[in-house]
Amino acid sequence: MAQEAGGQAFRADRLNAVVLLVIFSGAVLLYTHWAKKGKPLFLRKIPGLDAVEEAVGRATEMGRPVLFVPGIAELDEIETIAGISILGRVAKITAEYGTPLRVPVRYPLVLAAGQEVVQQAYIEAGNPDGYDEDMVRYVAGEQFAFTANVNGYMMRERPATNIYMGAFFAESLLLAETGNAAGSIQIAGTARPEQLPFFIAACDYTLMGEELYAASAYLSHEPVMLGGLKGQDFVKMLIAIAIIIGVILVTLNMGDTYSNWFIQT
Repeated sequence: MAQEAGGQAFRADRLNAVVLLVIFSGAVLLYTHWAKKGKPLFLRKIPGLDAVEEAVGRATEMGRPVLFVPGIAELDEIETIAGISILGRVAKITAEYGTPLRVPVRYPLVLAAGQEVVQQAYIEAGNPDGYDEDMVRYVAGEQFAFTANVNGYMMRERPATNIYMGAFFAESLLLAETGNAAGSIQIAGTARPEQLPFFIAACDYTLMGEELYAASAYLSHEPVMLGGLKGQDFVKMLIAIAIIIGVILVTLNMGDTYSNWFIQT
């Protein structure tokens, strides 16, 4: 115990972690500051998100609902949180257009979060009376019972637009194919690589991987979200450059000192 108490106050072998933390935090804070000042920050176009408003407008013209499925995972999954965040933006558009919105969910916590987000979106859009608690509805707790219920709804009500955003598993193809058969415009997004081929094949637009997490910042343009997104992109670029430099040095048999700096002992 005495030896521990008299140990070093600063671990030099973890200096690399401190440097990376400072760089990442500084990048996020700098981009957030620029966003708050109104400086334009470049965001790559994501066609699926650009098509959301057009798809909701089509549903309004046809007098048919918009179906939004925020995945089938619990609320502690980051993909579900991303899906609920996007739901808020979609709900704001449906509130402005007066378009019916239907959100089937699988878990009680997702139900509560979804209802709260949709209600807040309708209030912000200046249409609080347009909100109905049944817009977000608990359907079933079992995976394929949930899928069967949603598929039945698609074939009965024929929603003009289907939006799938969140964590999906074996039901992804069943949902997407049924929506395609119902003639709906379909926009999907998931970070599950094994489900992406099914959405790409059956949907009009697909958000792949990190595009799902970037969607909230892309749609809202809120400074804090934009700052975090651009800061992450900047750090990713630095990491890619560091990897390229490391590969070159190791290839030339000169990378021992360089690579050791990234290894924590």
